[in-house]
Amino acid sequence: MSDLVAIVYPSEAKAEEVRQRLLRLQKEYLITVNDAVIAVKTDSGNIKLNQLVNTTALGAMSGSFWGLLIGVLFLNPIVGVAIGAASGALGGALTDFGIDDAFMKQLAASIQPGDAVLFLLIKNMTADKVLREIQDAGGVVLKTSLDDAKEKALRDALSTAAAKPAA
Repeated sequence: MSDLVAIVYPSEAKAEEVRQRLLRLQKEYLITVNDAVIAVKTDSGNIKLNQLVNTTALGAMSGSFWGLLIGVLFLNPIVGVAIGAASGALGGALTDFGIDDAFMKQLAASIQPGDAVLFLLIKNMTADKVLREIQDAGGVVLKTSLDDAKEKALRDALSTAAAKPAA
């Protein structure tokens, strides 16, 4: 079972920095992230999602391959690639991978313009080492499905970074 964590940062750049740290920790086997999405609220109030996996491009690529293969069988590979890429891109655009997009947009609507929310779907983690790595970035926990003890540890770790500049 995976846990959902949503942390608000003052900018998209800060949220991206934390996401990259977590992906680096994943290579060290300290955390397993199923999905990591950054939602940014623009000045006009729209919510922009920066997905980790671009399903449209992935669909277009796989569709091109299968279209080429079918096109070669019917002696028209160029048409096969074009049709395969178009149908693959459409299928990819309609696919929702990981965290539900509507849920992320609804939750991100409550933040201030310019702020960014880092949504994480975490399968497992070594909590103490991961928290040590991201605590200096600060951030405010918006929502989590962690148990009370883990949520408190996360909030405490992030709040220490917020208290340091004031001192």
